[in-house]
Amino acid sequence: MVMEIANASSPEAFILLGFSLRPSLETILFVLVLGFYVVSLLGNGTIILVSCVDVHLHTPMYFFLANLSSLDIGFTTSIIPQLLVNLWGPQKTISYGGFMSYDRFAAICRPLQYSIIMHPWLCLSLAFISWLGGLINSMVGSTLTMLLPLCGNNRIDHFLCEMPLIMQLACVDTSLNEVEMYVASFIFAVLPLGLILVSYGHIACAVLKISSAEGRRKAFNTCSSHVAVVALFYGSIIFMYLQPAKSNSHERGKFLALFYTVVTPMLNPLIYTLRNKDVKKALRQIDVGSLCCFLAQSF
Repeated sequence: MVMEIANASSPEAFILLGFSLRPSLETILFVLVLGFYVVSLLGNGTIILVSCVDVHLHTPMYFFLANLSSLDIGFTTSIIPQLLVNLWGPQKTISYGGFMSYDRFAAICRPLQYSIIMHPWLCLSLAFISWLGGLINSMVGSTLTMLLPLCGNNRIDHFLCEMPLIMQLACVDTSLNEVEMYVASFIFAVLPLGLILVSYGHIACAVLKISSAEGRRKAFNTCSSHVAVVALFYGSIIFMYLQPAKSNSHERGKFLALFYTVVTPMLNPLIYTLRNKDVKKALRQIDVGSLCCFLAQSF
């Protein structure tokens, strides 16, 4: 009965206004977003490939980095093609069912681990928990949002169907949805960010004990770039999901959303992996024969 009521008052499609109020910006954004998307696919795809092919990279660190790359590819592919379509032409709609493709996910990557502690079973368990947690969060949040009656409202002042924006279209009280969103945001954004910052705090303390000034400088340069990407990703998400559901800061929200949907998935492989000497060595050693052998074993 609830589903029938929701369907009766819900539109068949949403109109994503995106950046239509700034038409001169759409062409520029199309080129930039397309470039970031291609780099993201190539970078993350390369990480997955070398992590599977090179046996020297079969370690906990690269296992989690490969999972992060898989998440980035899936996340960006569920959002950016639709964004590119909206930026390029007059078609700025997305089907009501298509909203379900925008899922929320969480992945905590702890790159400094020892294989003795991080045994394969623990690695698989942690990866499974991360994927399962993101799936459950997505299903619960999306289902509760889809059940909201919208009374025919279908104009979204954004380039994707974020849950807070759908709540603003609802013609009923959304308190339950807001509570669920705030709790999920704390569990999947605020808490992981806190844990990551605490872990890097411990790393900073360890780095300060390094006797070599050059060693400290290299370690801090690496950690600072990691923290910058983490802060950029989680900061923009926290701003989007922990502000009041009826907030009108749409313009800022659009540009911040570009960071966690487009920019950080492209930066992750560049910051975490492709600058790594082990990965560079693995890329130089990969030949056609080893690649064909890997593909044959996979299929």
